[in-house]
Amino acid sequence: MNPKILRQQRDPAFNEILDQIRAYDNSDHHSVVHIRLDEYTVVILNQLKLATGIDITRVMAFAISDLLKQHPELQLAIDQFLKQLKT
Repeated sequence: MNPKILRQQRDPAFNEILDQIRAYDNSDHHSVVHIRLDEYTVVILNQLKLATGIDITRVMAFAISDLLKQHPELQLAIDQFLKQLKT
């Protein structure tokens, strides 16, 4: 079944986040990171892929990028830690 068929029936907020994930360009990403996820998260991500056609790698890249954008204090904490190592 085409995921676009159900678009009208979904919550607009859900459509918005799906559109943001689809628009996220990870074509220039070449690094590979192996992550461990709990079983529930893996099931949800697999179901999301089946329901929307969005690749899990794109979801994870978007999520991590979005996390770092929404929480710049993480980068500040990393920078401070690295400065302390240099002294």
